[in-house]
Amino acid sequence: MVVAASLAVPLDVEGIVALFEAKGHAQYDGEPVTQLQHALQSAHLAEQAGASSELITASLLHDLGHLLHDMDGTPTQQGLDDLHQYRSRAFLKHLFGPATLDPIRLHVDAKRFLCAREPGYLEALSADSQRSLVLQGGVFDEAQARQFEALPHALDAVRLRRWDDSAKCADAKTPDLMHYARHMVLASRQAATPQP
Repeated sequence: MVVAASLAVPLDVEGIVALFEAKGHAQYDGEPVTQLQHALQSAHLAEQAGASSELITASLLHDLGHLLHDMDGTPTQQGLDDLHQYRSRAFLKHLFGPATLDPIRLHVDAKRFLCAREPGYLEALSADSQRSLVLQGGVFDEAQARQFEALPHALDAVRLRRWDDSAKCADAKTPDLMHYARHMVLASRQAATPQP
């Protein structure tokens, strides 16, 4: 079942898969990959790095917010920040815990953080990422960077951001979406398990 963007109807794993199947073929504007290719490549890089199922799921879903509205074209080319890092939360918060949701919410701020802290990072961003950076508030100042790195899951958001930046290869080979559906199920179970 594909959910209309205007309705914050909770998604289950089947609904997330259906959304990717319905809209994932759309070009990740400004990049040589589709939305689904970008998601799969991000998740694959996380899995190769030995990340948890929660973080692999966050990597898969970090840009799901782009698929949850009907805007045509690249928002940045229209001078808009679509706030995609927040858009998916209402659809996912019943299914996943902070170990998945926080890196998704923080992956844009992780870009702003890395621009402030890592020489050459800003210059290495794709043209679309540099455009969106301006709309998203620009490079963090030192106080903002310190606030960011003190947040729970900030380090995971930075890891996700690096995979995000590298997940734009037109010919990359990855496992399919159903492979990562298993990680979504595991992440959901982890969120439902009481923590000591």
